[in-house]
Amino acid sequence: MKTLTGGARLQAGPQLKKTTWQSACAAGVLAVCAAPLPALAKQYESESGQTFSIGAGFRSQFESVEGDSEFTLPDIRVYTSGQLNDTVKFTFNLQQRNNDTVDVLDAIAQFEFSPQFNIWAGRMLTPADRIEMSGPFYGLSWNQYRQPLYPSDQGGQAGLIGRDEGITFWGAAGKFQYAAGTFYGLDEYSNRDENPLYAARFAYNFLNMESNPGYYTSSTYYGGLGNIFTLALSMQSQEDGVGSDASAGDFSGWTIDMLSETVLDAGGVVTLEAEYKSLDADYTLASQPMAGDCFCLFDGESAFATAAYLFPGNVGPGKFQPYLRLVENRPSDADSSSATELGLNYVVNGHNTRVNLSYVSGDANASGYTGADVDALSLGMQVQL
Repeated sequence: MKTLTGGARLQAGPQLKKTTWQSACAAGVLAVCAAPLPALAKQYESESGQTFSIGAGFRSQFESVEGDSEFTLPDIRVYTSGQLNDTVKFTFNLQQRNNDTVDVLDAIAQFEFSPQFNIWAGRMLTPADRIEMSGPFYGLSWNQYRQPLYPSDQGGQAGLIGRDEGITFWGAAGKFQYAAGTFYGLDEYSNRDENPLYAARFAYNFLNMESNPGYYTSSTYYGGLGNIFTLALSMQSQEDGVGSDASAGDFSGWTIDMLSETVLDAGGVVTLEAEYKSLDADYTLASQPMAGDCFCLFDGESAFATAAYLFPGNVGPGKFQPYLRLVENRPSDADSSSATELGLNYVVNGHNTRVNLSYVSGDANASGYTGADVDALSLGMQVQL
């Protein structure tokens, strides 16, 4: 099941001390692999045809970085949605992050008139590149946030977890899909005139159409939609979108991303995902204003490529999908960084139940600037129901 809420973004959440949690994590992974498939989101319907559904999702991870190990719960979410009639619908989702209080993830009033034209208003995903629209639950790799991200994925001053308050117009015509909207973006620091953030994504499906709730995306369909080849262009900009109270600067960015999925005659599935991103920020982490607290972003270029193969035969209740991901970030005002991820997904029930084993080496991270050059080994599990 892919609910409307399935495109959640950056990983963050409470951390638990290692020791007994290490064995608990391993036991939990084995339990999910051996257990029956989870029940899907519960839906209720009134006599007049109004509906309400509720579900949940979580991701757990045991990670060892340079010999230091810990168990974390990066994402814990509750999903709710419903509809008053065929046109008027709503979504309301919650998430706990950083061992803190529960935050509102999505709060969307949905007016869905036709496949060609729809309006969403409230707190929602800003149209962006595929990895930010797919989020951790519908991504292909486990550690995909190692390249610079758009403002709503950068700490909270301009949105959070890829979300922001605003309005989005979206729809499809033939094999062309679009989403465009305006949002608060950065509404403090340098943006004294309350200039809005503009965001848009345009995609063309050359083969089979991708199928997702609303304007969301996925980074793999495990062959379930047949052969896919999609190219997309996303853009965002905001006047006075970076800087400090004393020094305002503008932000703009654009991305081209590609997804190809081929189902072979033998039943295996080859998935290729790639992206090129260019961001232009007047103030960056490496070139900050002389005074004042700064909302600073990446300036430069970034690219990644991921290749995966889903084996056709089941091993127990699921299938194995090894993958390789390469990332390179090239800021205009600092040294380049890179990362390599070698991973193995064990796919039990699509994006609803999977286990991941991955190894990441490099100094690339979500800021786009060079971080610590580390080797990390992780064992992760995600469940949605």
